[in-house]
This record gives sequence, C-alpha cells and structure tokens, in this order.
Amino acid sequence: MKRILLSTFLLCMVTWLMAQPQGGFGGFQAPQVKLETSQEWKDVNYAGDDQAYHTCDIYLPKKEAEKYPVVIHIYGSAWFSNNGKGMADLGTIVKTLLESGYAVVCPNHRSSMDAKWPAQIHDIRAVIRFVRGEATKYKFDSSFIATSGFSSGGHLSSTAATTSGVKQTKVGTVDIDLEGTVGNYLNESSVVNAACDWSGPVDLTSMDCGEHMTMGDNSPEDILLDSKLTQEPDKYLSLSATNYVDSNDPPVIIFHGEKDNVVPCCQGKKFFELLQAAGVKTKATFVPEGGHGGPQMYTEENLKKMVHFLDCVRQKGACCKENGN
Repeated sequence: MKRILLSTFLLCMVTWLMAQPQGGFGGFQAPQVKLETSQEWKDVNYAGDDQAYHTCDIYLPKKEAEKYPVVIHIYGSAWFSNNGKGMADLGTIVKTLLESGYAVVCPNHRSSMDAKWPAQIHDIRAVIRFVRGEATKYKFDSSFIATSGFSSGGHLSSTAATTSGVKQTKVGTVDIDLEGTVGNYLNESSVVNAACDWSGPVDLTSMDCGEHMTMGDNSPEDILLDSKLTQEPDKYLSLSATNYVDSNDPPVIIFHGEKDNVVPCCQGKKFFELLQAAGVKTKATFVPEGGHGGPQMYTEENLKKMVHFLDCVRQKGACCKENGN
C-alpha cells in the first residue's frame, strides 16, 4: 500500500512538473532550442557504463578555440528526473555561456528513485573528473571548471562547490562519502573553480524558512533521503550545501527570486550570508518580482552578471575580490 501511495504521489508530481511553463520545478524549456555551436556530442556516457542516467551532452562555442573553459550546468527536477539534460535551461543559461566562450556540459544524474543521497553528488563529481580525464578529446580547459544549476541542479552545483576538495566527512551521526567511485577517472580531481546557484534549495533543514508551497506528507528531500527531518536531522544536514561552507570554498554567485514559493528566497539569502561570513568570494542577486525560474530570473542583465562573475574568477579579476550584492 505504501508503494502504491508513493507511486501515485510521484506520478502526480512528474505530471505536474512536465505541464509547467518556464518556472516550474524543473525550469521547463521549450524542447526545440537551437544552439549555435562548433561541435556537439549527445548522450556521452561519463561513467563508463550503459546507463542513460550517466550520460551527458557536450556543447562547444561557435567561435572555435584550442580549448575552452567549462561550465557543467545541471537541470532542476526536485531530484525526480534522471534524464533532464535536454531541458537544462538550454535557451537561456546554456546559450549565454556558449556565446561567451564557455564549453557547456549538461549531465543526467540518478534520481531519488534510482538511488538515495549522496548518489547524486557522486554523479556530478564523476562528471567533473570526466571533464578533466577527457580534456584533450573535447578541447576542455581543465584549469577552469565551474558548476551551475537551477533548483535541485542549483543544490548540486552549490554542494559541489562547498564540498570541493572534501571526499569524506562526518555530519553529526552521519558518515558521508562525498566522492563516490563512479566512472573511470578516479585519479582525477573533482575540485571546482566556481559555482552558480539559480534558485537552489541549499539548506534542507529549513525549507519552511519563508512562504512556500505545501509538499504533502513526503517532500522531495524526504524521498531523496528516505527519511523525515524530525527523525534524522543529521541526514538533512548532510544534504545541505550550507552545512559545508568554509573559507576554502571556490567563488559562488547566487540568483534567487523573492517571490519564489517553491524554494523560498531565504534559502539563497542564508547561503549568501554564510559565504560572506566565511570570507568566500560571492555575489548575489535577489529579484524582487522573481519566481522559481522563468523570464524574470533569466533576464539579459542576470545572464550577463553570471558570465561577468565567471570571467572575473577565471581571470582572477578585481571584480571578484570583494563580496557584494
């Protein structure tokens, strides 16, 4: 009976997700997005297995170069989708990054129904190692690898940043392996040089910190952890990017809508404050009329801010030396 109820819940959730216009759980994009590229590779398996959830799409900018800095952009789905790379904000974030000279890798990852946390961060770290391991083949400049993501993708992007360089740790009573053993490039580093957080849930112990929609008996994070916050709070801490913030973190830029009722804006604001307090290079844009994704978040101004921040980090420019909004 429990399985039937859970399946019904997930079916309703996924049906609702796919019916959303831009700005739903997954930041839905029109399926036909034409990107101007010099080369593309689709369904590349980054783990060395035959699983679709371990594939990625690779895009190189139209303007050819010997090698390109890399941004790994992760789709949002409340961790429910294992095959969302084709809707990873292609017409907005990905398009802008390509036009700005960045190679973009859009990976799939295991969903909360395929495997429980921390499998999802294991997959993203495998993608990072893959980028370094296959740098020559795909013309990647492995001296600069950033993560980016929307919603649950923003969570994974942020967590990859705040745990960068940390392979295993203890969170309260939870021993957590953050590195995993996915893929063929286990000797490569999974460190990232910067991260972009677009509306990410980064503190899973406090998803009710502001106005938010009601998720019912099982929230997405409950399903991802197969638990409840009241029963195993340390698990929720282990899922939270905010839990790992320290002065060693790479620069992070945050975008969040103040009218986001899916992931409350207080998530982004708390993340920004913690990064500032730790002395991490960070900038944040909180959009007064912004919701969960959509055109008010993906404005030309915000997309330019993202690129400017990444450029500054890559070039070690003065514009990233101070925290600021």
